[in-house]
Amino acid sequence: MKMACRLSSVCGKEASRAILPKRKDLQNMNPGSKGKPIVIETSDFEDTWTDNLESIDYPCDVEFAKSVEYILEPKDYLNFTNFDLDYIGKEEKYLTISPYKLRFNGHQTLEERERSFYARNQSLHCGFIKGPDGMESTGFDLEEKDQKYMKSCAVVVSSCIFGSSDFLRRPTSKLISEYSKTLVCFVMFLDGETLSKLFSEGNVLDERGHMGLWRIVVVKDLPYEDMRRTGKVPKLLAHRLFPSSRYSIWLDSKMRLNADPLLILEHFLWRTKSEYAISKHYDRQCVWEEVLQNKRLNKYDHTAIDEQFKFYQADGLTKFNASDPHIALPSYVPEGSLIVRAHTPMSNLFSCLWFNEVDRFTSRDQLSFAHTYLKLKRMNTDRPFFLNMFKQILDVTDLNLLWKLMDMFILSVHTSKDDFFPESCIVSRVDLR
Repeated sequence: MKMACRLSSVCGKEASRAILPKRKDLQNMNPGSKGKPIVIETSDFEDTWTDNLESIDYPCDVEFAKSVEYILEPKDYLNFTNFDLDYIGKEEKYLTISPYKLRFNGHQTLEERERSFYARNQSLHCGFIKGPDGMESTGFDLEEKDQKYMKSCAVVVSSCIFGSSDFLRRPTSKLISEYSKTLVCFVMFLDGETLSKLFSEGNVLDERGHMGLWRIVVVKDLPYEDMRRTGKVPKLLAHRLFPSSRYSIWLDSKMRLNADPLLILEHFLWRTKSEYAISKHYDRQCVWEEVLQNKRLNKYDHTAIDEQFKFYQADGLTKFNASDPHIALPSYVPEGSLIVRAHTPMSNLFSCLWFNEVDRFTSRDQLSFAHTYLKLKRMNTDRPFFLNMFKQILDVTDLNLLWKLMDMFILSVHTSKDDFFPESCIVSRVDLR
């Protein structure tokens, strides 16, 4: 199955015209076809930017399998690097710290951090750490019925909304097979504030606790004041939340699932023999650039960013060099709104290590991704980690220009310019509620 959609535009002073797939075609795209375009007159667009608008090619040619009926998990697919991981569940030794403070990820020392990067049998910090008996929870508490449901999941698609920061985007049900609806768990993590807002907007839970395909799981006692950092718990620790799952797909709340999860697994993992897949950033490749952009847009405290960046440089991080034929990654900056992973030992270890960096330093996970991967690779030269960092869907030099174009076409993109992720046919940011 080839899912294809194309946005192209040719604008100028004398003949300002743009070609765009119909809104309904973006929602109802038929496999193997392109949305029937309509011509939109753009003569009223500002000359200052239409003059310089070059052809924007928007391919999302994703060669999916024809149907879930024709795909099978490859034999011996999960035969990757094997070792046993255990997770620290309770801390006792830090009671002498004054004042003692409960932390969701405990109190990992730098020595423990260093040892944790070795891919071997070990017990490591990976969230959900409880304090001594009699002390209160460290957070991310779930109802027993939800925990029971999550333990039953073999394949999961998950997302989250905390602090009423977004609205609920439901997966496009008609594009998902009945088989996947039965096999796959679709879980949306919310806090009480967000659930109340959804109710006020007219959303209702059905008798199974679902809103559409999403099984709503309410998180009590959020572990961090920073909602972005709290969101990294379901984003990076799916193997902890869903202990029986073999595969997981993470989708940021600003995205809408627009393809069958099994087709996604086949395309990004099984076909490439990968155990972890994530898209590279549409614009930036080097962590140096990402640091500057985060500070320019005041994404986080500048001092905290500098401390993290200096630590990574001292710990071996170097600039990205695209001309290096032996470069370990096609980019050092991920996009991160879509993560597809098999729950293998290396994938689980990498996810724990990445989360530990987000817990220790800033919540900006794009700053810690490359260092975590490169350090893991450097310290385990005989134990490969098969990571598929796939090409971003859109390559355009002027993102501000594209953003203005999208606004003109009223495609209701609900995110900041810096976080913009041009959707593929897998996920959609078009507001089609």
